[in-house]
Amino acid sequence: MKLLVIVLNNTQKFEDLLLELTNNGVRGGTIIDTSGMAGSLASVYNELPLFGTLKNILNENKPINKTLFMVLPEEKLAIAMDCVRKVVPNLEDENTGIMFTLPVDQVEGFPK
Repeated sequence: MKLLVIVLNNTQKFEDLLLELTNNGVRGGTIIDTSGMAGSLASVYNELPLFGTLKNILNENKPINKTLFMVLPEEKLAIAMDCVRKVVPNLEDENTGIMFTLPVDQVEGFPK
């Protein structure tokens, strides 16, 4: 089992990703709204001109990122990662997103 973590900055692409995953038989996960360090620093240091400008650029009024956590069996992992690559082929571009996996040693409550 692996934990697949996907963080996307473009929420419109995120909805497309959820549809792509579902259409390929990959279901189940937890979605949270997240923000990056730059957005957090901008809200703390908004009295400084640079950070105030950054705050406006990042549009603090809405979530900046969507994060999806999925615990997947090995056979679904490659499918899920291919779905991400199909919907967001430019993950390497700055401020696009990130995808990574972590090993999951023990799981309880996972559907069989």
